[in-house]
Amino acid sequence: MTREKIKIKKIDNATARQVTFSKRRRGLFKKAQELAILCDADVGLIIFSASGKLFEYASLSMCEILHKHSMQLDNTSKRGNQTVDSLAGNSRYAGLKKEYDDKNRQLRQMRGEDLQELTLVELMHLERTIDIGLTCVLERKSLQIMEQLSSLQQKEMQLLEENKKLKEKVEEMRMVEKQTLIDHDQVNGFHEDGQCASVSVLQDCDHTSDTSLKLGLP
Repeated sequence: MTREKIKIKKIDNATARQVTFSKRRRGLFKKAQELAILCDADVGLIIFSASGKLFEYASLSMCEILHKHSMQLDNTSKRGNQTVDSLAGNSRYAGLKKEYDDKNRQLRQMRGEDLQELTLVELMHLERTIDIGLTCVLERKSLQIMEQLSSLQQKEMQLLEENKKLKEKVEEMRMVEKQTLIDHDQVNGFHEDGQCASVSVLQDCDHTSDTSLKLGLP
């Protein structure tokens, strides 16, 4: 008679569950030992029962096996990260290259190149795009011209104001110079009048002296 296949599910009866656990645990430990001996493999087996009790088997020291396991996990994780990074980098590069090619092709088409493969709908769309771009360019150009005109007008007003101030300063300097000349002429006239009066007095004195001398003769 063949064994009846047991349906793999949790055993509800606690006693039967404990008996099955003990039998299967011993069987696992036996198989682990056989695998380690027959294949010269490092085997470590850890089991916790439902009550939390620990059962373990190790062909070497459990610490050594756990250390090897930890080292292997680290190496696997690093290789996995490198693989993921490499794939991500390749994917990012491919995406950027495709985007660059598309933008470069659109730029050539806007310059009137590489139009052979475009359909009528695509050509009409390209025409609308160019018209919109041209309108924006013209608007920006007009705005730049108006800004430059406004700036030139402001500079013109500033120059006119500065020119007016310079004229006023020149006029003030002329008035000051004119007044200085007038004052100078007046001072010179006063000195000349004083000298003439002195000369007349001296002449009168000389004349009187001569007369006196003449009268004194015998």
